[in-house]
Amino acid sequence: MDNRRKFIKNSAIITGLAAVGGTYSTVLAANRNKNSGKLILRYKPYTLQLKHVFTISSNSRTTTPVVLTELEYNGVIGYGEASMPPYLGESHETVLKFLAQVDLTKFGDPFDMEDILDYVDQIAPHNPAAKASVDIALHDLVGKIMNEPWYKIWGYNASKTPYTSYTIGIDTPEVVRQKVKEAEPYKILKVKLGRETDKLMINTIREVTDKPITVDVNQGWKDKKFALDMAFWLKEKGIIFVEQPMPKEMLDETAWLTEHSPLPIMADEAVQRLEDVLKVHQVYSGINIKLMKSTGMREAHKMLELARALNMKVMLGCMTETSCAISAASQLAPMVDWADLDGSLLISNDVYQGTQVIDGKVTLHDRPGIGITKV
Repeated sequence: MDNRRKFIKNSAIITGLAAVGGTYSTVLAANRNKNSGKLILRYKPYTLQLKHVFTISSNSRTTTPVVLTELEYNGVIGYGEASMPPYLGESHETVLKFLAQVDLTKFGDPFDMEDILDYVDQIAPHNPAAKASVDIALHDLVGKIMNEPWYKIWGYNASKTPYTSYTIGIDTPEVVRQKVKEAEPYKILKVKLGRETDKLMINTIREVTDKPITVDVNQGWKDKKFALDMAFWLKEKGIIFVEQPMPKEMLDETAWLTEHSPLPIMADEAVQRLEDVLKVHQVYSGINIKLMKSTGMREAHKMLELARALNMKVMLGCMTETSCAISAASQLAPMVDWADLDGSLLISNDVYQGTQVIDGKVTLHDRPGIGITKV
């Protein structure tokens, strides 16, 4: 396995990095705004209230902490967001501490995006959601200055967006049936697994609907043969793919599972940033890209291009987020195989309006930047 991975890494770097290089510099150089001004960063903590208790293989919660950001330049304001599910290790405290170190007054031009985001990335290790909150706000700002949405800046076709799945957390059969009923407008369901009730969850849903289902195990299965048996059983139940079935450290076992599974095996916790895409190539069938893991839109875009160059499947996911981060991620949606962009649909106190889900489909519009307005 070690020799195989070294070969993959060496050969894929050339292909993948060629695919992602130069995108930002080429697009932005022709659209620079020479007006003088300062970049002013503002931020505040906020707590999202979930409509239902949200349970995965490792924990349950009813709220998610977020930090909402604004980046202003010459009177134009871009909006951003950091969402921090507790299991990822970030919190209001860590994000606010990180953002307090961000000094953007040294940059006089928001179109210097590579320099600005490189600076933000180097302030401290980790903190991907905190970094994403600046990245998203900067993209929103620059898109507004250019008066174009980012999917158009990237050259994507809005008509090619996929349907989004609607997530159903682990719960009792009664609550699961209720959640399936609430998900009636959506064409695909995403079901959380990873506990002893896995078959009960699927069978309960199949009692009331024959919609396509994806499953997310959140590293809940520990044995590769059990995982393979489950993959065959899930195939019979009309499941599309299995997301992160085993712990992210189990690379060899997951590669074996991917080779033998009748369903695609997707990486979530096993892949966070650009460098991880090469690590999971030929271990998983594809990757789940999330802005809160990748530090934002810039790196998520590079991950998408690299995964495509490596002929991997691509899923676009989210945390529990407002329409701000969901709309930012949606700019990439025309280029992915599957989308799970329901984070804002699971909360009761969204503060923005943005990308809509119409008849189950991620639907982009022509508002500039990431395409949101305040409620």
